[in-house]
Amino acid sequence: MAAMGRVKEFDPDAVLQRALELFWQRGYEATSMSDLVEHLGIGRASIYATFGSKRDLYLKALERYLESQKPNPIEELSQPGPVLPAVRELVRRYAAESASDLDGRGCMVVNAAVELVPEDRLVTRRVQASWDAIEVALTSALTRAQAQGELDASKNPRALARMLLVLLQGMRVVGKGEPPPGRLEDAAEQALALLD
Repeated sequence: MAAMGRVKEFDPDAVLQRALELFWQRGYEATSMSDLVEHLGIGRASIYATFGSKRDLYLKALERYLESQKPNPIEELSQPGPVLPAVRELVRRYAAESASDLDGRGCMVVNAAVELVPEDRLVTRRVQASWDAIEVALTSALTRAQAQGELDASKNPRALARMLLVLLQGMRVVGKGEPPPGRLEDAAEQALALLD
């Protein structure tokens, strides 16, 4: 009779979510394998067997983070109907969320960019792909706004989208430093005035 493999005594999906939370809070470098073992409640061998290396686990956690963002900005910007209200809502939400980030976690994508780009090529590609997707969604939305008469024909949708992308990511960074009241909101409103 063949020996049967051991059955996993943990839920890999739940463990991945806990790993995401730890990496998001501490970052990649500040999270040791010992931290992961303690926080996840499973042994080192189980981590390696299920997820691979610490870096593999981090990449899986980063991917989970990207897939779980709700509301999804790309979906928000692609809804039918008037476009500029959705763009304004997105920018204002980023400002509000960043201003109220009391635990200083910020955005895991921005954290990855600050900590690991450009040294880690896989992380760099994943971060860039995320930002490219938002830029494309913003460009598409602003182009639709122009076609619908919401945005002046003299405006450059791609340049505006790039400016908004940089603003959104910058607000996430500034929000980690407990900005004074109004800093992010004022920046958001100044940027949104360019859409008028």
